[in-house]
Amino acid sequence: MGNGALSGAVIAVAGAGGPAGRAALLRLAEAGATVVGADNDPERLAEAVDAARYGAGGATVTGEPVDLLDLDSTRDWALRVEKEFGRVDGVVHLVGGWRGSETFIKTSLDDWDFLELLLIKTVQHTSLAFFEGLQRSDRGRYVLISASGATKPTAGNAAYAAAKAAAEAWTLALADAFRKAGGADGPTSAAAILVVKALVHEAMRADRPNAKFAGFTDVKDLAEAIAGVWEKPATKVNGQRLWLTEKP
Repeated sequence: MGNGALSGAVIAVAGAGGPAGRAALLRLAEAGATVVGADNDPERLAEAVDAARYGAGGATVTGEPVDLLDLDSTRDWALRVEKEFGRVDGVVHLVGGWRGSETFIKTSLDDWDFLELLLIKTVQHTSLAFFEGLQRSDRGRYVLISASGATKPTAGNAAYAAAKAAAEAWTLALADAFRKAGGADGPTSAAAILVVKALVHEAMRADRPNAKFAGFTDVKDLAEAIAGVWEKPATKVNGQRLWLTEKP
């Protein structure tokens, strides 16, 4: 593991307990990174961490429950990561959630309140908490996972698409901060957006064996794309939407 492409890197994964988080923990660990996961479900997180450690042959993978809806708690997490491992080279934002409606007029603003917390607040808090640490890194990356619906919203997905679009805008502002901090030489750290239509994993395929999941991105392919963000110079990925599905 020590000779992987991400050898020596320390990467934090927010929302590490879900299927995409599990895939990301494993892939980043396989690439040689020290991976630090956070999730609001301790049991699910522990299973994901154990699976990544085992799958990556004993790589350094840790996890802890963190309230990412609380800025102080998120900042404390960022400080602990950097204090324990000496640096932080990446944040992968995998906190998700979805609510929709049959029609536009039936949209519940309660759905917006729910999604605003999960999809926007957590992006705000992790980016603010980790910005200085990422800027100190020579290969800092902030990776947001977004959805094509943010670019072309549908009537029944108004709340979800709007929340995703807001998260993208916030991440692009973070990218501009990295650009300005880099000065004439360009940014050394970067914020990038990986865009999917939706995600699919093995359990979904097992539950719906006849479904085609057209345009969906497998979580393993997403994890590969996440790791790939570090393979390109910061100047090439900063402020970019990297599409893993067809543009709408």
